[in-house]
Amino acid sequence: MSDQSSPHEATERLDRDAPAPLHAQVSEQIRARILAGEWPPHYRLRSEPELAADLGISRGTLRRALSTLIRDGLLVQVRGRGTFVTSTAIEPSIAQKLTTLSEDFARQGVSYTTQVVTQRVMAAPPPLATLLDLNPGQSVLRLERLRCAASGPVAWLVNYVRTDLAPGLERADLADRSLFGLLENDYGLKITTGRRTFTATAATGRIAEALGVPEHFPLLYLEQITYLDDGRAIEYSDVWIHSERMRVTSLLSRR
Repeated sequence: MSDQSSPHEATERLDRDAPAPLHAQVSEQIRARILAGEWPPHYRLRSEPELAADLGISRGTLRRALSTLIRDGLLVQVRGRGTFVTSTAIEPSIAQKLTTLSEDFARQGVSYTTQVVTQRVMAAPPPLATLLDLNPGQSVLRLERLRCAASGPVAWLVNYVRTDLAPGLERADLADRSLFGLLENDYGLKITTGRRTFTATAATGRIAEALGVPEHFPLLYLEQITYLDDGRAIEYSDVWIHSERMRVTSLLSRR
């Protein structure tokens, strides 16, 4: 397969009278091609001057469209080589901005389901209480969920949330909603910062069974603490990620 598109592969005609700006129309058309498999993983887009000329738009408008798709993890730019469609493995932006997996999946157009396995209030054990700035024995919500994509289970998530800041959270429907979105929209909390640590680990016991992998299968483990705008800790989580179905990519720059 050729690594560049032909002149006949330009996107659909743009509607210059539509309320949606041109860059948004272009990004959505490109997104549709990627998600439909017309532009497969590692496919290289035509150069910016060629693509902009084909679409009849300025390079500035095209760059805005491409930057949206790069931010959403569907495209990546390699200096000196061009712009490429990312791998078929799900590549969330959790390594570079404070979003949840469900928010990343939705932004990338990835179909997924969430199974809530446990959702109960418990006393915070001492190490967790310390991390969340609680007194030992103070209540937290323990939330266990299994997230699946079309390829199968991709992540096992265990969250602990302060119930003094989110009372009644144990009754919320967290199968269909983002945890962060619920905390911000329903409780008026403002999540602003967090710390994430990634390590390699081996699947064992219940986690291996949930992710459908053999014992000692390599997993990516994520540990996270998130904070509100006033500096208070709100949530701690452990996440085990299927290493063949999801990868974590960081877009870096050097000052």
